[in-house]
Amino acid sequence: VQLQASGGGLVQAGGSLRLSCAASGRTFSRYAMGWFRRAPGKEREFVARVSWSGFTTFYADSVKGRFTISRDNAKNTAYLQMNSLKPEDTAVYYCAASEKLATMDYEYDYWGQGTQVTVSS
Repeated sequence: VQLQASGGGLVQAGGSLRLSCAASGRTFSRYAMGWFRRAPGKEREFVARVSWSGFTTFYADSVKGRFTISRDNAKNTAYLQMNSLKPEDTAVYYCAASEKLATMDYEYDYWGQGTQVTVSS
């Protein structure tokens, strides 16, 4: 499956952004979807995941209560709604697809190209 992430940008602290991840090539609903991020000088880290149906979600503690992951299988798209953004959320955000409900990056089989999110203080 091919993934295309979009929606990043520059936002002030406290603001919001919605990232999208458009999928093509294979049956989107076969895959659980995840979002990861890599901040400058840091390792890539898990942000959130959503199950095949969209009913089950899981978040990193650092974003819990501020970010919401969702998906629309009819549109072959996953989303990450990011509210109350902080400067420490600045990173390149990646969407990924896995046949498993996973939180480790090595468990994801397909990756999007990344979209930059910059939060100014």
